[in-house]
Amino acid sequence: MLPVRRRSRHPCRARRRAASRLGGRLSSFASVGAYRPVAISLTFDIGQGAGLSGATGVRPFLPPLLAGALARGDTGLDFDGTSYSFLESPGFLAAVFALAVLSYAVNRRRAAPPEGRDQFDLLLLVVALALGALLFAGSLAEGDHQGWPGLIAGVACAALGWIALGGLFRRARRRLDPAAAGLLPAWADIAALLLAGLAILFPPLGYVAIAAFVVLALLGQREQDRKYAGLRILR
Repeated sequence: MLPVRRRSRHPCRARRRAASRLGGRLSSFASVGAYRPVAISLTFDIGQGAGLSGATGVRPFLPPLLAGALARGDTGLDFDGTSYSFLESPGFLAAVFALAVLSYAVNRRRAAPPEGRDQFDLLLLVVALALGALLFAGSLAEGDHQGWPGLIAGVACAALGWIALGGLFRRARRRLDPAAAGLLPAWADIAALLLAGLAILFPPLGYVAIAAFVVLALLGQREQDRKYAGLRILR
């Protein structure tokens, strides 16, 4: 028999979180109750963290904005009372929003580099890895688990999202005309926002997203191998 999940050291936060989880996730999971068995709770929190950090790897700004906005309303997740409560603070959300606006402005002015990467892409990657780590750790902490493993797992999931779906968009950017390529960031943002929302609403989908990222990364690597093999034959 699985042990019953311990009560939080913050009773008010626990009650708010229980209400938000029951109200913010699919009704099929509502019967689990406010104090789910520890193993089930951890499984859900890992799935949520994996989905959020993976979405941040695709595009770094909208997933933390969505998570922070929902957490402020205690809808689906709640960072209050944890070491990651700043993730829902107005100052943090305003800073992420400012970075998003700056990113869009820079992206509209730049041309696609020959190999699909430049210093701007690398800067976005650093931001994505940092935000992905924080979101995964925050997801664990708001479920009353140790948050520090999420810092490591969040970097890994964000990097996987960057390589897989982010790589798909970057390869498409090289093949499109400038007008069409300019719309790709918007499509990437939609994909990241959708994945983040689904991970909060239905945490097990985070595992599905990570599996899909692995498949896309392998397919992308295979395409790159064929490309370089063709170049060697031409030489």
